[in-house]
Amino acid sequence: MMVVVVMGVAGCGKSTVGPLVAAGLGADFAEGDRFHPPANVAKMSIGQPLTDEDRRPWLEAMAAAIAGWRSLDRPTVLACSALRQGYRDILAGGSQEVRFVWLRGTRELVTERMAARKGHFMPTSLIGSQFATLEEPRDAIAVDIDGSPEEIAARALEALRAAGRVTPAAGP
Repeated sequence: MMVVVVMGVAGCGKSTVGPLVAAGLGADFAEGDRFHPPANVAKMSIGQPLTDEDRRPWLEAMAAAIAGWRSLDRPTVLACSALRQGYRDILAGGSQEVRFVWLRGTRELVTERMAARKGHFMPTSLIGSQFATLEEPRDAIAVDIDGSPEEIAARALEALRAAGRVTPAAGP
């Protein structure tokens, strides 16, 4: 069963657009931030970027969840930064049924959106490290984040359909 990972830097709209994509696919939605160990959240909350060592248990927890959703034949959309190809490889676990949708935006737009966000543990001071860590995906559908969440989700669903990857149940 297919899992779609809506990915990108912090502030690109994963947690807003992801549920809309899930609704359009008739799938469940999962928030990748909920898989972070408390130590990771604490570190990011004080403005310290995570290392690959910090990210490993988080990635492994999400990879296990993805494998579980697939084994239960449960279509799911996961919001997860998945900034490096190695991280995406861990999440996919070699499966062709794990698809990536990259929410792509400029540093300026993402910074503006993050500054407007309330109650999130990720400070705007970490934007630079997010963009520095990002490796452009080799096999992802890129969707620009200009526009409303509904417009972005509609573009993602159309791109998934055009790529022959899914048949969305309905529009967002």
